[in-house]
Amino acid sequence: MANQNDKTDVSEGQIAAHWKEEEFIFPTTGFVGQANMADPNVFERFGEDNYPECFREYADLLSWDQYWHTTLDSSNPPFFNWFVGGKLNASYNCVDRHLEKNGNKVAFTWVSEIEEEPDRVISYRELWVMVNEFAALLKDFAGVKTGDRVTLHMPMVPELPVTMLALARLGVTHSQVFGGFSGSACGDRIVDSESHILITSDAYYRSGTLLDHKSKADEAVEQAKKGGIEVKKVLVWQRYPGKSSTSTAMKNSRDYYVNDIIGKYRGHRVEPISLPADHPLFLMYTSGTTAKPKGCQHSTGGYLAYVTGTTQYYQDIRPEDVYWCMADIGWITGHSYIVYGPLSVGASSVLFEGVPNYPDPGRPWRIAERLGVNIFHTAPTTIRMLRKAGPDEPAKYDYNFKHMTTVGEPIEPEVWRWYYDVVGKGKAAVVDTYWQTETGGFIGTTLPALEPMKPGSCGPGALGIVPVILDDDGNKIEPGSGKAGNVCMSNPWPGRMQTIYGDPDRFVDTYYGKYAKKDSKKWEDWPYVTGDGGTQGEDGYIRVVGRVDDVINVAGHRLGTKELESAALTVSEIGEAAAVPAFDELKGRVPELYVSLKPGVDSSEIESLVKGAISTIIGPIARPSEVWITSDLPKTRSGKIMRRVIASISNFVDVGDVTTLANPEVVEEIKEHVQSAKFKSGNVPKDLPESMKKEIERFGED
Repeated sequence: MANQNDKTDVSEGQIAAHWKEEEFIFPTTGFVGQANMADPNVFERFGEDNYPECFREYADLLSWDQYWHTTLDSSNPPFFNWFVGGKLNASYNCVDRHLEKNGNKVAFTWVSEIEEEPDRVISYRELWVMVNEFAALLKDFAGVKTGDRVTLHMPMVPELPVTMLALARLGVTHSQVFGGFSGSACGDRIVDSESHILITSDAYYRSGTLLDHKSKADEAVEQAKKGGIEVKKVLVWQRYPGKSSTSTAMKNSRDYYVNDIIGKYRGHRVEPISLPADHPLFLMYTSGTTAKPKGCQHSTGGYLAYVTGTTQYYQDIRPEDVYWCMADIGWITGHSYIVYGPLSVGASSVLFEGVPNYPDPGRPWRIAERLGVNIFHTAPTTIRMLRKAGPDEPAKYDYNFKHMTTVGEPIEPEVWRWYYDVVGKGKAAVVDTYWQTETGGFIGTTLPALEPMKPGSCGPGALGIVPVILDDDGNKIEPGSGKAGNVCMSNPWPGRMQTIYGDPDRFVDTYYGKYAKKDSKKWEDWPYVTGDGGTQGEDGYIRVVGRVDDVINVAGHRLGTKELESAALTVSEIGEAAAVPAFDELKGRVPELYVSLKPGVDSSEIESLVKGAISTIIGPIARPSEVWITSDLPKTRSGKIMRRVIASISNFVDVGDVTTLANPEVVEEIKEHVQSAKFKSGNVPKDLPESMKKEIERFGED
């Protein structure tokens, strides 16, 4: 390793890590006293000596029709099989088993984006009725059967979890496509999953506008047809039952309003199918736009056990709590920690249709106050947005969070502190979670009553999981060394995906190809490769520095984007920041920073403040060549900053299709500002290398 004092001397293969160790913050005694898991013996129970049997503790939280005989079958790595011989049904575990004692308990309180519209409050018994009736319709009218795959393209309405649970009841594998995706993207996923039924909605609200969603179904069907798949039926849920909210025509003998035909199935009951633990529960497609999406296939038994256990222990949901995960069910967070995990433990959850800053950034805190939410779960992108748009809003409302989760990407220490101090009022335990679509549930995080919080670090491995940081040659980087490398998980766990649907070779290649000893039958020789770069402190806490593909290589010094962005966000005027590489003929790559400011901030000193902060915190080598101040940053409909788009602008590469972004208009504004400035200064790449073009294509993708 280079001299620690010389921040410019780092080898080509080593991701730079300059994080200062943050302080530990301990949960309150009040939180510890009420926690579902405050027994320190849990670490011994889930220790390496008790692996893999430790995961029985999660599986025993479920109701099994037939108990398993083998906890882990690792005979065919990396296709690991959990709870072999066991049989169960996910729909039964999420709904039916709660009826005897908690049938009248609230399962979901659905909140419209339109603040004046009344809530829909659905008890577990009402949810059971809805699931049964729709399952009957699917079986009889749509002709679906166990083993089929069905595509969903639905927004955040109660009918989405109803549809998922109805399909799970029948043993049909569901594939929910995020509602904000285009019809074409949905069609591609229909083709890959070989699905012949599409279930969608006619409309939904976004930022106060009722959007026509049915038009996307027509696009999806056409796209599927081009790929050789015929969609035989399109089932459309109405946003307002009994009223059409779309101007797109329904096609005879293909399109049907569910609300028109569900009446025939009133009172029908469908017995849940008892399924093997390894039966595929759902497909969840990754969202990358530069390669064919990967259909991550998740099992019924292993996945459900894992999300139930992590919900119970890490989300700390108790019978009297009101839980709100402000994610979208179209992503894995919504599957695991809105639908399957919380329903399995019998939680009362809030389901929110809209965007958190409509009609103003006080909306989330008004909902929390009105509904008595005490467990809150959201993404750093949302936290940054609310911090930027309404930093003083939380103080105006009388809610009381005991627990807050952050999910989706690393959270910068400055943003973490605002979340803890302002949103959590210095009282709530913050659980910073690290995981992926592929992992099914949390893999790095703190157990809230037993492990202290550390701003910017997700924590150690989750119970039963052993993380390891490996260099490019497969050597372990010791915790506390100050070096960063490839974040890997050294052992399998029940929530992990089974395979990539229809492409097992790609599964092996993508997640195991880098380090696996492919002739070995031992699971120990098959570490799971997350694709993220990170560092591990002496205390075992992991800090993710960004996707390995997102590392910016400056004169042999490999800088993580998250590190650059965290340093920029220490400048109090900045609301959001994104770091991207720009081509430089001398250094190869230089970092450029795009920042948007908090309201009412003077921008005149921002560039020097950002450059100064990065130089001080990381070192002169990381000093950005440009700091671009923008009104906003291009984002996906789920709130993620599209770093690939701004990297393309910095390097005069075609930005591609941006029509599906939440704010496509900002792209042209940024392009005009940045590229005209570069033309004036003569800073236009004359001949961009192919390697740089490929790097930009991958940048910021899953």
